[in-house]
Amino acid sequence: MPFNHKDLLGIEGLTAEEINLILDTSETFRDVNTRQIKKVPTLRGKTIINLFFEASTRTRTSFEIAAKRLSADAINISASTSSVVKGETLVDTAMNLQAMAPDAIVIRHFSSGAPHQIARIVKAAVINAGDGAHEHPTQALLDALTIRQNKGHIAGLKVAIVGDVLHSRVARSNVHLLVKLGAHVVLAGPRTLLPLGLERLIPQSPGSVAFVEDVDAAVADADVIMMLRIQLERMAGGFFPSLREYSIHYGLNRRRLERAKSDCIVLHPGPVNRGVEIDSDVADGPFSLILDQVSNGVAVRMAILYLLAGGGESVESKK
Repeated sequence: MPFNHKDLLGIEGLTAEEINLILDTSETFRDVNTRQIKKVPTLRGKTIINLFFEASTRTRTSFEIAAKRLSADAINISASTSSVVKGETLVDTAMNLQAMAPDAIVIRHFSSGAPHQIARIVKAAVINAGDGAHEHPTQALLDALTIRQNKGHIAGLKVAIVGDVLHSRVARSNVHLLVKLGAHVVLAGPRTLLPLGLERLIPQSPGSVAFVEDVDAAVADADVIMMLRIQLERMAGGFFPSLREYSIHYGLNRRRLERAKSDCIVLHPGPVNRGVEIDSDVADGPFSLILDQVSNGVAVRMAILYLLAGGGESVESKK
């Protein structure tokens, strides 16, 4: 099936079939990334602009690597080196970039909805690399790819997402994706960090979503545990007494991990705050697939760039 979207702004607007198309395409590019020469001519002659207004290591680097492995020209722009520091508006920045005829603009912005605003005024494909506390669609896709590769399926799995759900765009995108593919999601953390009522925003889907404050109950018999970073930069007040107390009650350690299924996998979108949301012996342990997520991020972002900027030819014919 074709991917009939100009942009990728979120998971909420995708169907289960479109999500699986992206994941299947990602599998193809994952094979490319295991070769000795990790490059295909798929997007030769195309220009990809990475426009980042927030700090990023994994997302920005993997988008750049993805573009270059597809033989596209990648241009990186950060807020500190753009005319935004001189007072230029986001709209004017986007219109000036569009005047240079790029094929895709990847944007990360601290304001929810910024990529949507840009997508309405430019002809280039717009890819949301994270907007405020709204969505981070490519992170959810790489998480799903990691789960599917390890478990073989997503439907029917119990996925515990633990931590700062309130400020997490990763959690929101994952909830939309996982329930559409039939997973049963349990969101857990301090009451002050749980956006109660989120389940009412999820349309009827094969999966389900629930909230609990008891992390031990959330991880019990879980197939997947996804830990979230405490986003102190988005907190204006005291959401919990201290990082030490948070770690005791909500962090993932070996004792708490034993409550999950024996073949449970542990995910984390990064950056990891060791000793806060997750202990080092868990993050580096045999159940952790954190580095697999990073590897899969390149494949997923290659797939997205291909589907949005690669034209109608098959992946195989473009190799």
